[in-house]
Amino acid sequence: MNFVSTRHASPAASLSQAIAAGLAPDGGLYVPAQRPAPQAWRAQGSLAQDAAAVLAPYFAGDALAAALPALCAQAFDFPAPLRALSTPGDHVLELFHGPTAAFKDFGARFLAASLARLQRDQARPLTIVVATSGDTGAAVAAAFHRQPGIRVVVLYPDGRVSPRQAHQLGCFGDNIRTLRVAGSFDDCQAMVKQALGDRALQAQVPLSSANSISLGRWLPQMSYYAHAALEHHAATGQVLNLVVPTGNLGNAMAAVLARSMGLPLGRIALATNANDVLPRYFHGADYAPSASVQTVANAMDVGAPSNFERLRWLYAEDDTALRADFRADAMDDAAIRALIARRYAQAGEVFCPHTATAVALLERLRAEGVAGDWAVAATAHPAKFEGVVEPLIGRALQVPPALARLLQRPASAEPCAPDYAALREVLLQP
Repeated sequence: MNFVSTRHASPAASLSQAIAAGLAPDGGLYVPAQRPAPQAWRAQGSLAQDAAAVLAPYFAGDALAAALPALCAQAFDFPAPLRALSTPGDHVLELFHGPTAAFKDFGARFLAASLARLQRDQARPLTIVVATSGDTGAAVAAAFHRQPGIRVVVLYPDGRVSPRQAHQLGCFGDNIRTLRVAGSFDDCQAMVKQALGDRALQAQVPLSSANSISLGRWLPQMSYYAHAALEHHAATGQVLNLVVPTGNLGNAMAAVLARSMGLPLGRIALATNANDVLPRYFHGADYAPSASVQTVANAMDVGAPSNFERLRWLYAEDDTALRADFRADAMDDAAIRALIARRYAQAGEVFCPHTATAVALLERLRAEGVAGDWAVAATAHPAKFEGVVEPLIGRALQVPPALARLLQRPASAEPCAPDYAALREVLLQP
């Protein structure tokens, strides 16, 4: 299968070429040239086996096709359990059992395993440049740490991630370089996109991306939704509806693409924090990116979600059909805090601030009489946000062992101005 740009001004690329490039030459995001036809699916067994089956159509004919089962086995060696919540029919899909306690581990590890198998010019290391609003950078750093022939430059908005997230971002060293940018995530993302589109720079420094704009990050995120939906359908005969907390829209787009392939997924609702670009659009306003605002759900502090281009592509730019197919609501900090405190008091359930936005939306849907089986995507372990969660529940959170090991390492990050010239200078350094 070939892949084309959402902006239609770049030549088609193979899967391997699209993964290596990160961003299309015209600045667009790579999408499949043809979408696989919907089909009936059966659970294959493990998460890795379901992942290989779902991803196979996109790898057909590519140099990586034969390695796909091994890639999945290597990347998805930790669980993504679907657990029942206290309300009948409600579930949580726990996506935080990987090395950095966030859902980004799935896509980052798959991308790292894929790039390790692609032929590259070993005389010139590939530089992965990645913007993060909190969790992506650590997942990418962990996945690529000490991988030969690759260096990683991570940009994060200084003071706008949790202390434990900041520590993770700066604790790797070796081939990982971390920049704390005096700006917002949107500033970081704009700098990364400018670097990826800088042909003069690329001639000197081969670049790729590991943000959700990367095809190698986006496609494998279908895997956990496919696995959960197939297991749930096999056990109950019911489709699984989803509430996905979203910032840059990559995680939700993975669910949308999986559903388009015929997997037993039903409705998909989108939960955001006070950065309400998507809810405003889905309630009928024009799509209008805006400056991001800082919230307690910092990994979703995005004012210009890149993957909206992919969502519009999937619906052939038909805004009416797109709006009719989704529900998107915003939750402010007060609502997030109230949800965390109340659910712990009522049922002993503990959620990170991002997951809490989705649980709050699910509660709203249930109050409106929405039926069916639903799952909330739990995107990060609450212990990564102890400063928000612990005062609300009145106790300390147990830190997962993998996260605890990272927090024991020394950490540091370099200051960086929020302008492209500063990043370009860093990228040109050996």
